[in-house]
Amino acid sequence: MTRPLPRDPMIQQLIAQARRSQLSRRTLMSGAGLGAAALTLAACATDDGAAPTPAEDNSANDKTLNWDNWAAYIDEDDDGNYPTLVAFEEETGIKVNYSVAVDDNNSYYGKVKDQLALGQDIGADLACLTDWMVGRLIRFGYVQEFDQANLPNAKNLTPSLQNPDFDPGRTLSLPWQGGFAGICWNKEKVPGGLESVSDLWKSELKGRVGVLSEMRDTIGLIMLDNGVDISGDWSDDEFNAAMEIFEKQVNDGQIRNIKGNSYLEDLKNEDTLAAICWSGDITVINAEAGDKWEFAIPSAGATLWNDNFVVPIGSQRKANAEALMNYYYEPEVAAEVAAWVNYITPVVGAQEAAMAIDPELAENQMIFPNEDTLSNAFIFRTLSGAEESTYGSAFQAVVLGS
Repeated sequence: MTRPLPRDPMIQQLIAQARRSQLSRRTLMSGAGLGAAALTLAACATDDGAAPTPAEDNSANDKTLNWDNWAAYIDEDDDGNYPTLVAFEEETGIKVNYSVAVDDNNSYYGKVKDQLALGQDIGADLACLTDWMVGRLIRFGYVQEFDQANLPNAKNLTPSLQNPDFDPGRTLSLPWQGGFAGICWNKEKVPGGLESVSDLWKSELKGRVGVLSEMRDTIGLIMLDNGVDISGDWSDDEFNAAMEIFEKQVNDGQIRNIKGNSYLEDLKNEDTLAAICWSGDITVINAEAGDKWEFAIPSAGATLWNDNFVVPIGSQRKANAEALMNYYYEPEVAAEVAAWVNYITPVVGAQEAAMAIDPELAENQMIFPNEDTLSNAFIFRTLSGAEESTYGSAFQAVVLGS
């Protein structure tokens, strides 16, 4: 769910205090106290020196590639093979070691941040992480700049994603998939369904609700439910109000689990009957375990995000990584992946290619959303470094105390 924090005495004392007395969120929000500082240090790295030097590329002599990704995030056949990856290996001669190593952004970062800071190989030549985390890695100089000559298919990137504030011109990152965070429920156990995030707090669901350990999705959805435009100019007051709701539902036992991708197992074994969840995941578990769950964009709106390819600073196989990224930006390949993962593809031409696979697929709003669908989806605004530390610390204090 969440990576274990270092055994720093200050941090351990903070966790114990949180579990005994449910640490005051407002104290954390004010940034006061030794505990808040300790938790912030545990949750976020700081830019305390010059960026490390990129590793020398050895792709010409080493035809392998290690790729870290999230669960249920690539096409897979009944035998557990990844058809598009198999085709890439046959086409290029590059052997790909694909690892489902990302459960959430913070836990992954916690495992690799010390190596990144030293410019060392983290064991991955490609990692797919969410916009805000990619922004952090870029800010700290932890990723390598692309050789655009190796990425001719990057021209197929949808125009709206070509110049994000964390990477103008996309010289250091390239989107893999995007999606919505919304709500889901077990159709057999919750036959009336759900319409809003507030419906998760109904008494009949007490102790059977799951939420995501990604702060921007869980708190973002609660803020939207409170009437806040999370893409706009909001402040501590709006964040505090959402945190009060979140903390109350945790303390009252309404929320059972706070997890990353492993929340899917809780849905499958019915530990949770309803959840804040990611859109494509529900299609996948319905295919795997029976058509038992429903996903919906809440009435107040969904969060909208993208996960992005990055090449970690210590990778010695950057050209191999660029070859793979270029391959997945072929519209036909992107359509094949989209047909399985049911997330929003960033590749122009993929919708037309999807028509050849399944015309119904090409009309799926979870993969190829139209303007009406996108009008009810909101991107959590980019946080400053100070906001990221303060808000992240407040959220993690509740997670750790749960």
